Amino acid sequence: MQYKRILLKLSGESLMGEQGYGIDAQRLNDYAEQVAEIAAMGVQIGIVIGGGNIFRGLSGASKGFDRYKGDQMGMLATVINALALASALNAIGTKARVLTAIRMEPVGEYYSKPRAMEALNAGEVVILAGGTGNPYFTTDTGSALRGIEIEADVMLKGTRVDGVYTADPEKDPTATRFDKISFDEVYTRGLKIMDLTATAMCKENKLPVLVFNMDVKGNLKKVLSGDKIGTLVHT
Repeated sequence: MQYKRILLKLSGESLMGEQGYGIDAQRLNDYAEQVAEIAAMGVQIGIVIGGGNIFRGLSGASKGFDRYKGDQMGMLATVINALALASALNAIGTKARVLTAIRMEPVGEYYSKPRAMEALNAGEVVILAGGTGNPYFTTDTGSALRGIEIEADVMLKGTRVDGVYTADPEKDPTATRFDKISFDEVYTRGLKIMDLTATAMCKENKLPVLVFNMDVKGNLKKVLSGDKIGTLVHT
């Protein structure tokens, strides 16, 4: 197995499936089955999931919401998604625990590194909800922070595309995919993989990021097995 402990970052938007809003049950179950498959192989898994399928603080701010309140709403959206994923995992026999960056027992336990490490070492999937607990930070930054804290070997960034390209492949048919790329080159090329705060944190703490298409069932196991899919972003 290529990695022993991972931080899996999932897109809230991807949970919509074909619906355009909310949580698509089929997509949720596909994700749960992929996570359960690698958990059964002994991989320790921390998960951060976005909330864009329900509410995005930034887009809310552009429509007149106060940014502070909008980001708090976005954090709560990630908790809803975390509860859904935990429920789907538990339903197929994989133990999952939700830890939140904001106190909201009994919805989830309050996050601390020792609590997360204890659960990971016990073989539970740990879903880290509520971002960093602070406004003005994205779930990408939350993922970088939690990945560093739980001492993950890699952050696996599950997206709708199969890696990092020279340009947006959905808009530019001539875009080509990188197998590997450095954080510095991501910055100088202005590639929008994660926000700059998250990119800087991963670079400074030597946390590699592997970008891959999570929506193709089986890809998560392939990544863990060392198959050459996706793009590795390295220091």
